[in-house]
Amino acid sequence: MRLVVLHLDDALELQADFIRACKEADARQIRMKAEAQAIRLWGRALGLEEFRRALAKEWSEDPTEPRLTFMGSGDFHHVSAFLVAFAVENQSAPITVVHFDNHPDWVKFENGTHCGSWIHRALQHPKVAKVITVGVCSHDLRRPEWKGADLSPLLQGRLELYPYDHAPSRVRRNYGSAASFEQKSRALHWKTIRSLGPEPFLDYMLSRIATPSVYLTVDKDVLAREDAITNWDQGRMRMPYLLSLVRAIAKQHAVVGADVTGDYSTPRYSGDLWTRFSKRVESFIDQPHGQPDSAQALTINSAANHALLEVFSEVIA
Repeated sequence: MRLVVLHLDDALELQADFIRACKEADARQIRMKAEAQAIRLWGRALGLEEFRRALAKEWSEDPTEPRLTFMGSGDFHHVSAFLVAFAVENQSAPITVVHFDNHPDWVKFENGTHCGSWIHRALQHPKVAKVITVGVCSHDLRRPEWKGADLSPLLQGRLELYPYDHAPSRVRRNYGSAASFEQKSRALHWKTIRSLGPEPFLDYMLSRIATPSVYLTVDKDVLAREDAITNWDQGRMRMPYLLSLVRAIAKQHAVVGADVTGDYSTPRYSGDLWTRFSKRVESFIDQPHGQPDSAQALTINSAANHALLEVFSEVIA
């Protein structure tokens, strides 16, 4: 495994103990904070392609070695689409992406990619067989079509979504039934971790991964606030259960890459006045107001990153 610390904001560099552990693990540190400000929250096609090219140059070292990447705020989760593409370049067969998140990241977004739309981009890659999203509790599942969700991959069987706990989602279209939901009248009734039970869900999730290899992406907002402090509203999963899911998946499948996002950082945007304004308005609407206690956030997030680093180091060859 090759450990990478991708500095897109100041979230990780402020965690002195975690950075020290990364250095001891011979981590490669890539600094792209200036470039990342232009794509924080979302980026248009041209800006994203410029960022991808710059990142690809940094990524060319040891291209066949599986990588674990830590990369700061969940505002950058759409960078995972690039990391997945890099990870599958040398794979001969399709893989499954297992996505731990409090949000489905499935909205439609024209001429670019949003941190809440990147699943669609990942599914466009011919070597991604399916995405399995685990742990969602957010209001994104309330009337998802009205909120811009692209539910077509559910129909195609290329996306499965398993909330941690959530009421049925009201919809207008007929989506039938699939592995992760059953439609009754105009509502999707989800198979949730809470309804199935933690251990039965683990077994069921494993039965849904049909490829020998997987890519794992963790947004720590899937965790309860006791285990992570993020820029977004957070879920109910606890860290020990998340780690047990990672271990169980890796026991049965080769992990070709992984990334961790969801640290807290103060948002900074670049671009023209309208871009900066629209992103600030969007974050005001979608994200919790106010800043967390900085010392508490650093302590909790550093502990979470240590735990994830330890487990991923065990399971990625």
